[in-house]
Amino acid sequence: MQLLDKVALITGAGSGIGKATAFLLAKEGAKIAAIDYQLETSQGTAEALQDTGAEVLALTADVSQSDQMQAAIQKTINTFGRIDIVFANAGINGVWAPIDDLTPEDWDKTIETNLKGTFLTVKYAVPHLKRQGGSIIVTSSVNGTRMFSNTGATAYACTKAAQVAFTKMVALELAKHKIRVNVICPGAIETNIDSNTEQRNLEEAKEPVEFPEGMIPLTEGKPGTSNQVAQLVLFLASDASSHISGTEIWIDGAQSLLQG
Repeated sequence: MQLLDKVALITGAGSGIGKATAFLLAKEGAKIAAIDYQLETSQGTAEALQDTGAEVLALTADVSQSDQMQAAIQKTINTFGRIDIVFANAGINGVWAPIDDLTPEDWDKTIETNLKGTFLTVKYAVPHLKRQGGSIIVTSSVNGTRMFSNTGATAYACTKAAQVAFTKMVALELAKHKIRVNVICPGAIETNIDSNTEQRNLEEAKEPVEFPEGMIPLTEGKPGTSNQVAQLVLFLASDASSHISGTEIWIDGAQSLLQG
């Protein structure tokens, strides 16, 4: 087991990439603090993990709320005594709309959840990671990092670009504490994130672009899976990546090279 007796804190653990990662890290010996904005979904993950014999704590928190994140991380410490791995994964697509239709409220909600949520997750976990070192992994996206052709995704893409900058800044700052910080940039992955996407008045704003047949070259158009992303998170959480920090890794089957 690569992560025996390690404690992994995972946001957005109720579904998709977060849930798949919780199962894989637990399989490798980690104790899991599963955070989701709905207690029902975090408990669902926790109960399924407990059935496999894993040690898991179900927590509910809105990652954009300072008091809720502080409380969730403190409960993790009270239960497990330490944090070794942080997977700042929670996020939303938010509203995708032309800039003149995107409201300040739309903008703020996406920024608050994706960027402030990453900041708060890392900020409140860092004092505990400093005790022994560890690994932080942030979920960004191909959007805003190598792809800019998704018209209307301005707020979302800006948060994803900022997460890469955040990772690099924090990686250098925390290196002396033996804390590694890396960021993953998934492309099309089979998750339910589209359920929190609102697309508004994009028809006229979109540029007419035709991609070659098969939008994901490696798989002839088939999207990746949450389990494939979880394998990347496991690598970055484990000692196998002990000399990697401040690095972004795209996991998209070369999609962003074609659609950038």
